[in-house]
Amino acid sequence: MPGGNGQQRGEVKWFNPNKGFGFILTDKGEELFVHFKAVQNGGRRSLRTGTKVRFDTRMSDRGEQADNVYIEQ
Repeated sequence: MPGGNGQQRGEVKWFNPNKGFGFILTDKGEELFVHFKAVQNGGRRSLRTGTKVRFDTRMSDRGEQADNVYIEQ
């Protein structure tokens, strides 16, 4: 299972596949930006609203964002 321990969990708040980005609502109640390049599900580069995910975070020039995003199975 890629990713592994230390990843956070959350739910996709919304994702616009045409623009390639959206937001994840973390289990801690925070909203994190997610870009399609961060989605790691076998070539799938989109997320559906309400989908449970696990992810790492990283700092960008615009603040903290989701990285290495995997759909919970």
